[in-house]
Amino acid sequence: MNRKLLWAVLVIGLGLVIAPFALGLPGKSAAGQRMLNGFQPIMQPQQVQITADYYNNVFVPLGKVTPMMSAQNLAKFQAYMKGFSGMQSDAAKLVPLLAQALRMTPAQVQTLMATQLPSMAAMLQNLPAMQRDFDGLLGTMQQNTGIFSRVPAGLAHYRPLVQTMQADVDNYKQVNSLPDFRLFTVFFAVPGALLILLAGYGLFGNPFVRFSFHHHARPTAA
Repeated sequence: MNRKLLWAVLVIGLGLVIAPFALGLPGKSAAGQRMLNGFQPIMQPQQVQITADYYNNVFVPLGKVTPMMSAQNLAKFQAYMKGFSGMQSDAAKLVPLLAQALRMTPAQVQTLMATQLPSMAAMLQNLPAMQRDFDGLLGTMQQNTGIFSRVPAGLAHYRPLVQTMQADVDNYKQVNSLPDFRLFTVFFAVPGALLILLAGYGLFGNPFVRFSFHHHARPTAA
């Protein structure tokens, strides 16, 4: 075989062996395989469909609720709560005033209201509980107003992610069907080593054979 060709084969073999390590292929291919393994449960068609369903049918509709949880609405509801407090104070005076005006006892007035105005009587009776419930609701709104204000931006941020996952289900399946990425170094290094041995044998012969020949050959006595 032409010695120039053998030298070219030797250089190619050395390149195939050295290049993967010079490029950090062992570590990078291992990282790529870990990434594929990590995304494997998430990128299954059924899981991608569930993710898209949550985004489109749960989170996007919730985004339409966020204007109700604004700081402006919170201030408005807090003003309403002040009215509730005043109403509760007035309600405590209502029965005695009616009893005096109608010349009835407070118990008689309460019975009359329960009979003739049952809805109003029930509302007046439930005012303390209503105030506690609204206080809790407003407290929750106040604690989460900042979070709800970020929901529209969050939805816009995650929309490309969900769309990309849906578009790349088949692409991921094809990439994930490749051999383990950690074998890529072997795919380069083993052929490179074989080329080095082949070129080295052609250029230098078998050094082990030459060593054995010179070791066993003895000059004959004169």
